[in-house]
Amino acid sequence: MKSMSNAVAPLKSLSDEGVSIWLDDLSRKRIESGNLAELIENSHVVGVTTNPSIFQAAIGSGEGYEDQLADLAVRKVTVDEAVRMMTTADVRAAADILRPVYEATEGRDGRVSIEVDPRLAHETEATIAEAKQLAWLVDRPNVMIKIPATLAGLPAITEVIGLGISVNVTLIFSLDRYKAVMDAYLAGLEKARERGVDLATVHSVASFFISRVDAEIDKRLGALGTEEAAALKGKAALANARLAYEAYEQVFATARWTALEQAGANRQRPLWASTGVKDPAYKDTLYVDDLVAPGTVNTMPEATLNATADHGVITGDTVTGGYEQARADLKAVDALGISYDEVVTQLEDEGVAKFEAAWNDLLATVTTRLQGAEVK
Repeated sequence: MKSMSNAVAPLKSLSDEGVSIWLDDLSRKRIESGNLAELIENSHVVGVTTNPSIFQAAIGSGEGYEDQLADLAVRKVTVDEAVRMMTTADVRAAADILRPVYEATEGRDGRVSIEVDPRLAHETEATIAEAKQLAWLVDRPNVMIKIPATLAGLPAITEVIGLGISVNVTLIFSLDRYKAVMDAYLAGLEKARERGVDLATVHSVASFFISRVDAEIDKRLGALGTEEAAALKGKAALANARLAYEAYEQVFATARWTALEQAGANRQRPLWASTGVKDPAYKDTLYVDDLVAPGTVNTMPEATLNATADHGVITGDTVTGGYEQARADLKAVDALGISYDEVVTQLEDEGVAKFEAAWNDLLATVTTRLQGAEVK
């Protein structure tokens, strides 16, 4: 049997390469059992991300939420307020557990992300108001507010960053949209500077989604049924992410960025999201082992975290030398008649819809739980 130190050696190697390991999960049970603290202590976890699907699974299970649900039922709060109170309580508690990491890294890590109501994904002003409300409710310096990278989300990102609130931009699938996200971040920093905000206190990550790209493009490749198409399976998502990192290097080498950096600003780091493989034919650490680059974040479901600890193969930077091959891979997919623009647009639309559906499921679950608590 592996010793604890050997069991997590790949995670240490990943961390040593400049990749911050964040856990893509949160629940009251994980907090209260000490599991989150244990992962921070033993598995190099330095942050947490949440989304509507994660909260739907956590609160839907009911475990750990009974007392709070009873109190909320007695107060006869709306279901929306109940969900907001439960989710922000979990994020606040996780932020407190991660506070020492936040302090030790000067705000770079030790972060916990909470997403604005996904029903607001196409409403700029409502997203801004919700972001301000969530930051106020959680009331911890290490919270990050997640805003989707929709067209309506871009100006919201600029405004929220301009208020000095740290942001995790989510649901990024396309290179063009990622470039627009980085532009929105820089514009937000410029606003913050004008308002006298200390730029050193503002942090951001840009969540570039990985596995869903392969899932959709592989499906289309499979439908073609040719050997040429089959040879391209499992290549598009990595290619897309590697070219995103190239774009990151380019933007954060501009004179515009240098001026902000000199004023104390922090880079908006690329975050690899959706890193659990969807296809069982692929190695379960594919989107970890093959996306190692300095200054990135990899947010992993617990299964991927455990798989990486057990048999991940970290061989150093697996991103920056692969730009030309990445371009060739995406070009080859396009040459087979699979439209990149069509795929990424579809994935964004589906991503918003999935989070909204999870949120509606959560509202329905909490409605039932509140009614049950009232009866008691």
